[in-house]
Amino acid sequence: MGSMLITIFIVLFVAYWGMGIILYIMQPHFLYCPVREVVYTPEELGMDFEDVVFKTDDGLSLNGWYIPAENSHMTVLFCHGNGGNIMHRLDSINIFYNLGLNCFIFDYRGYGSSEGKPGEEGTYLDVKAAYEWLTKEKKVSPNNIIIFGRSLGGSIAAQLASKVRSRALIIESTFTSYVDIGRKFYPYMPVRWFARFSYRTIDYIRDVRCPVMIIHSRSDDVVPFEFGLELYEAANAPKEFVEIIGSHNDGFLVSGEVYKKSWTKWLQFLKESERGADRHRAS
Repeated sequence: MGSMLITIFIVLFVAYWGMGIILYIMQPHFLYCPVREVVYTPEELGMDFEDVVFKTDDGLSLNGWYIPAENSHMTVLFCHGNGGNIMHRLDSINIFYNLGLNCFIFDYRGYGSSEGKPGEEGTYLDVKAAYEWLTKEKKVSPNNIIIFGRSLGGSIAAQLASKVRSRALIIESTFTSYVDIGRKFYPYMPVRWFARFSYRTIDYIRDVRCPVMIIHSRSDDVVPFEFGLELYEAANAPKEFVEIIGSHNDGFLVSGEVYKKSWTKWLQFLKESERGADRHRAS
């Protein structure tokens, strides 16, 4: 009986660590789910756009779309999530367009028509290059840039916002860190030991000095609602928390007018705070 128990223990131990090794090796495939083919463009929804190619600091060519809205001075720098490519964000682009916001959305390395292979440090270089294209090539003032990210893109957006000037940061359906989201899916594994990525959103957001809005659904089936609350608590004022409905991938659509009105209200707040700052400088 004793030898049988020892054998069972050894088998379980080997299986446990074997699974850990598999998870370690497969992490990039779980985290990054790019689609290369870009079939649809903003033209499908009647929007004019500029097809953009720009370079990262490590020499890769990335692809993005710049979609101007009529008489708009504010531009959304859109960091999308871990799956698909920019084509799969046309619904969001359309919302921003109808809100009167310019939008610059780009594909990370390895996604869509962008060169390279996805990786954490690479995504930070990619968003930095997108920001520099907006500010240097398009001559958009940092004070007119709203950095926006959804899901994984929220962590990438927060990292950028902690490093550069911008008008505001908006993150939606985003986790506090890669390790934290790993613990949710694999509570029985020592995730911290196996984690190959960090994406420490909660640390980045503590260093963000522009206004911050956090959007999260209580029904999010991928990123727990409490993660959004934790990010809100960590953010510096001024800040806003918006609760929406729906799942992780469709909350912004299911919430409909609630989602759009939260953006409208936040944009109005940004305008009023800017006018207040102008009056203060004038006095």
